[in-house]
Amino acid sequence: MTVQLLIGTDKGGFIATSNGSRTNWTIDGPLFKGWKVTATTRDPQGRVLLGTSSSVYGPAVQISDDLKNWKQVEEGPKWPEGVGRKLNQIWTINAGHDRYYLGVDEAGLFSSDDRGETWQPVDALNEHATRSGWQPGAGGLCLHAIKIDPKNPDRIWIGISAVGVFRSDDGAKTWTPKNNGVPIVLEDKQHKDIGCCVHGLAMDPDDADLIYRREHVGMFRTSDGGENWQRNEQGLSSWFGFPISMDRNTKNLFCVPLESDEYRLPSNGKLEVFRSMDNGDTWQSVSNGLPSEHSYAGVLRGAMDVDHGSPCGVYFGNTSGEMYTSADAGEHWTKLPITLPRIMSVDVISAD
Repeated sequence: MTVQLLIGTDKGGFIATSNGSRTNWTIDGPLFKGWKVTATTRDPQGRVLLGTSSSVYGPAVQISDDLKNWKQVEEGPKWPEGVGRKLNQIWTINAGHDRYYLGVDEAGLFSSDDRGETWQPVDALNEHATRSGWQPGAGGLCLHAIKIDPKNPDRIWIGISAVGVFRSDDGAKTWTPKNNGVPIVLEDKQHKDIGCCVHGLAMDPDDADLIYRREHVGMFRTSDGGENWQRNEQGLSSWFGFPISMDRNTKNLFCVPLESDEYRLPSNGKLEVFRSMDNGDTWQSVSNGLPSEHSYAGVLRGAMDVDHGSPCGVYFGNTSGEMYTSADAGEHWTKLPITLPRIMSVDVISAD
């Protein structure tokens, strides 16, 4: 099975390729040397989109149809004049349907109907009635998660830190907070249905009502599209952490716990991945080959992905630039023989 990973870091993007084994890898890069690569994705036709950021020129969207020739989008996401918001970073890009969506900090949603060539603000969310109560988390006021129903592109879920989850049932024309059952972290005096600090979302591709949610205060699950959320963290070494990924074939879930919101590093210096094979009812450590001591780097929310092979490959990188891969659904792990800059994102862009 040939797999290509696009790894976004603080100082550029890197392409890791494995031809067949998923144990031996070649590394190419950096792309956009010295720039932050904060979000990556590949559309169904093969176009790759990157969210980049320069300390001089600011955020931008880069596109390529061959991973060799790149073009910066001229009409990228930007706030209309007079709204008083700053575009700090592109956090996520969803290019799974005809309409693409992109999430940014300072929290906002943008859409594209021409494969990422031009981007427009989604005013129904960006100017939502609750906007006055939106508060930033430790990483800023960021829209970092976008999930779309594979069978109905009008149903969309987004996650904002530290605001919560919103859902649209009409193609982004209207939005409703969906946070019932999740404790409020930053309570707003006027808007009582926001103030949650969502860290990540994973959706069952065959049942979009079944969504898993990493939250600042724990792990949660909904079976009714977000109407109600319940805890599902039995077996985890810690309730705190950021990434969550799903294998679309087996529906196995993967996450990396961190000690707490105060420390944000592996507990006792032991780097662990946890897997659930029963829809999140229980979790078990699958960490053979990972450092069992003296490991103190965190894993960011976008820095984990799954390739959906049989068995699936699982990939994640940490803030120390270490990249780990598993070709057998987490049973065994190998560290790539390279030290990268701080890893922001990991995306499987090809798996054949």
